[in-house]
Formats: sequence, structure tokens, C-alpha cells
Amino acid sequence: MAEADRTSSQGPADGRVHLQGADYSLASDDYLRRRQLRKGAAGWVLLAGLGVAYVISGDFAGWNFGLAEGGWGGLLIATLLMGTMYLCMVFGLAELASALPTAGAGYGFARRALGPLGGFATGTAILIEYAIAPAAIAVFIGGYVEALGLFGITNAWPVYLVCYLLFVGVHVWGVGEALRLMFVITGVAVVALVVFAVGMAPRFEAANLFDIVPTDAVGASAFLPYGYAGILGAFVFGIWFFLAVEGVPLAAEEAREPKRDMPRGIIAAMSVLLVTAALMLVLAPGGAGSAVLAESGNPLPEALREAYGGDTLLADFVNYVGLAGLVASFFSIIYAYSRQLFALSRAGYLPRFLSVTGRRRTPYAALIVPGTIGFVLAATVANGDLLINIAVFGAAVSYVLMMVAHIVLRRREPNLPRPYRTPGGTVTTGIALVLAVCAVVATFFVDMVGAAITAAILLAFLAYFWFYSRHRLVANAPEEEFALIEEAESELK
Repeated sequence: MAEADRTSSQGPADGRVHLQGADYSLASDDYLRRRQLRKGAAGWVLLAGLGVAYVISGDFAGWNFGLAEGGWGGLLIATLLMGTMYLCMVFGLAELASALPTAGAGYGFARRALGPLGGFATGTAILIEYAIAPAAIAVFIGGYVEALGLFGITNAWPVYLVCYLLFVGVHVWGVGEALRLMFVITGVAVVALVVFAVGMAPRFEAANLFDIVPTDAVGASAFLPYGYAGILGAFVFGIWFFLAVEGVPLAAEEAREPKRDMPRGIIAAMSVLLVTAALMLVLAPGGAGSAVLAESGNPLPEALREAYGGDTLLADFVNYVGLAGLVASFFSIIYAYSRQLFALSRAGYLPRFLSVTGRRRTPYAALIVPGTIGFVLAATVANGDLLINIAVFGAAVSYVLMMVAHIVLRRREPNLPRPYRTPGGTVTTGIALVLAVCAVVATFFVDMVGAAITAAILLAFLAYFWFYSRHRLVANAPEEEFALIEEAESELK
């Protein structure tokens, strides 16, 4: 690769090379110096906490909408299938994160396997997921606050604004501080789930699970009141129990020992989430009735009030402390979208100003810009159900591409150093791939308009890449450097 001028502080220097259908230039030393994250901020325990924090809001609200799509039986089957998908995917991502530990995570994995277009498509799908999910969670936070009657709020947009201002601000202040605060909030949320489970267990009755009246759909029964089609409709909400755990590898450049800590952190997080999902899915509708929770914006406190015949200290406790679960996910997914956007911007796929880091090594523009968009969406749409479907569409597309990347790299680069190897290899990630394709189909089944709009946004991003940014990529951004070195070595061989 031709040597290029390294003095410019504004961006990549002159001197370009064309590889894999894209144009690259070398960035100046100052360009990369202004785009550095804080190293060594997290060990595997904090990473596991980050993984749980990403997802734990899904235990407090959102999953229950699946009862309205498939009944309890449909949601159970959907959750088992999606839990299997996530477990298999997590094993694959643990391997990829240990082999390619960069802030780009999914984008970096797909970039190595599928080229610049595949990498950008994956990164964009992840970005859609992480930019939209906090907006959905903000809507649920507003629902919990309104249910408590706090501050006399009847329109929740001020809650959304405070959430974005406060928690984006903490992330701008510093990653170490943000991750430690997130860990504490997540611990409080886990306590709320344990208290809920202990309180609901004595009220459990199996008949409550099946109290939705069967329709005349094909295959309808007390177990599947909306028939076989209800299973597919519930996929989106089965995903909500686990959505975003795949974001743990985004912390690779801020981990202490990423090759060791990444697999341990993401697998530990997934183990916790499987347990909490099982408890919520069984105990909440089992104590209150599936019909009661099918449309609820704050299902856990409502389940306790229904089970105990009105307001109780237990319901109020879970309602107040349950806000911690929603806040934990909101707080942590802000971290995720900022790191994905940072990586794509640093490599030139998206406007480069978005990856500049401040004095405390935080990408302030990558935090503020999506946060502003998310607030506007929460305030104008204010529909958690719709926002979930949009986020899940982006997530499912990224899962398909990441699992393809794992399979391609296993076959094309068998000698790539892999400190952790996926149990079952490509069979495991192949299972995740098939289920991820089903999840993509399910988003159209649940909300054709929402999925179509999200697909159009993804296509617009790809058009931006094809006509503009693929001619302005940065060769020595970490994710691109990994891929280009491998390309050069394969050509020499």
C-alpha cells in the first residue's frame, strides 16, 4: 500500500488504494489520536453486567405483548426458539469477539468475512436496533412513571427528555463511571425481579396461563388461542427477553483483556437472562392471567395488583424499583449505539465528525446525535409496541449477517487465532442463522408497515455507502486494517 502524508489533522491523507470495491486512504496519526477510547475500563464481571443491563428492561415490559399475538403457548414456543437462537449466536459471537476484538463488533466481524458492503449493512442494522430500542424503553419508563402518579404527569414526554439528557450526559462524562453506575442500577433491577418472583410464586395457578379465549384460527386451542400463526407473531416479543445481549463485544476496545473477558462476559450474561426470562414468562401470567397482561404497559406491578386484589406494598416496590430495570437497559444501550456509530464513523462509512472523542475519551457526537433522534421518536410515536418491532427488524437482519460471517470465517480462515471456539462450530451458528431468518419474516408478519419503513431506512443507508462513503474509507481504522491485512496476505499466498 502506498505511503501517504501523515500530517493532516482533518482526516485521511491523500493517496488512495482501491480494494474490494471501495477506495481507501491512510488516516493521519492525529486523525486516529482524536478517535481513541479509554482502555482497560471493564473486566469480565462488568461486561457480564453490561450484557444483562442491555436486556433486563425486557423482563419488566414489552415481552407481554406477545400474549396478544400468540397467547401463552405461542409466546412460550417463540421464547424457547428465540432463546435457542440467542444462545447459539452468543457462542458464535464469543468466538468472533475473542478473535477480532474491536469496537466495531458485528460490523467488524462481517467486514472481515463479507467485505465493506456486508460490514456496513451489518453495522447499520445494529445501529437501527440500538438507536430505536432506547426510544421504546423510554416509552415504557413513561408508562411506569404514569402508573405511579409521580409529579402529576399525564403526558410522558418530559420523562423521555429527562432520561435522554441525564443518561447521555453521564456517558459523555466518562465510560468507567457510566459502566459502574450501570452495574449498580442493574443489581437493583435484579433484586426487583427476585422480589417479584417470590411474591408471585404462591399465587401461581396453571389455569391462569390459558385464560385467553381461543379464536377460530387454524390450530387454535386453549394452549394456542391464536393458532399456529400466533407462534410466528410472538417471535418479536420472545426476542425482547434477550434483545441487545449481542452488544457486549462493542466494549472490546475498553475491556482489560478482551480475548479472555469477552467470551466469559457475554456467556455469563446470557445465562442470567435465560433464568430471568423463564421466571417472568411463567410467574407473571400464571399469577395474574395472560388476558390481563396482554396489553399492559407495566405488566409486573399490574400482575401483582391483580394477583393480590389491589394495591400492595409489594406491587409498589416492584413498580418503583422496576424503573431501575428499564433505566439500566436505556442507559446501557446508549453506550452500545455510541460505540457502533463511533466505529462506522472512524472507518469513514458515516460522517467522520461522529467519531471524535473528547478529553475523557468518550465519543460525544455519537452519543448526542442518536439520542436526539431517539427522543424525537419516543415523543412523536409514543408506541412501545411499534418501536419494538422496528428495533427487532434491525436486530434480526444483523443476526443473519453475523452468523453468515462466523460460518464464512470458519471455512475461509480456519487458522485465524481463536482464543475461544464455538461449541459445535458452524452447526451451532447455522441453527442461529435459520432462526434469525424466521425472526426477520416475523417482523413483517407482526407489523408490515413498520418493518417496511425500517427496511427502507436500511436501503437508504446502503445507497449512501454505495454512492458516497465507499470512496472515502479509512484503511488504518482497526476493523478495516484487520480485513485489509488478511486480504493482502491471501493475495501473496
